[in-house]
Amino acid sequence: MTDARNFLGIPVQGDITRGDTRVEQKPIEELQPILQAVLDDPTIVEFGWRQYTPYFNDGDPCTFGVHGTWVRTTADEDADEDDLEMWGHRSLGKIPGHRDEATGTWVTDPYEGPDEARYLCCKALESAVEGGHFENVLLDAFGDHAQVTVRRNGIEVEFYSHD
Repeated sequence: MTDARNFLGIPVQGDITRGDTRVEQKPIEELQPILQAVLDDPTIVEFGWRQYTPYFNDGDPCTFGVHGTWVRTTADEDADEDDLEMWGHRSLGKIPGHRDEATGTWVTDPYEGPDEARYLCCKALESAVEGGHFENVLLDAFGDHAQVTVRRNGIEVEFYSHD
């Protein structure tokens, strides 16, 4: 069987070792409405995330990523960012889950909190920035090793030191 691979019309022969499978990248225009929905919420004071390439990853490739999306609401003025991450937000609530002991699968439990629509809007932001589809956009805009804080009046970028 002949493999008809080519690169720009030039035939390619031999074994190809596939590298890291990257998520399809999306343009900044698709991120804008997700960010805007959170910015338009009057109870959201600020939000942000950390983006960096790890220096070491236990032998796995060190690839750029976004982590730790957090949201500060008017009810969270005195909270640390750790209490504001979206996996279990202090004032927005959470969607807990558990492992089904019989099947070993993860089961999502019902939402717990005061406003599910607001929570889901913020979860959409987390999914967008941490999901990998906007890595090129975020890396170009804010750089590597960055702590990004978004407010209605501007965006602050600080160097993020990590292990």
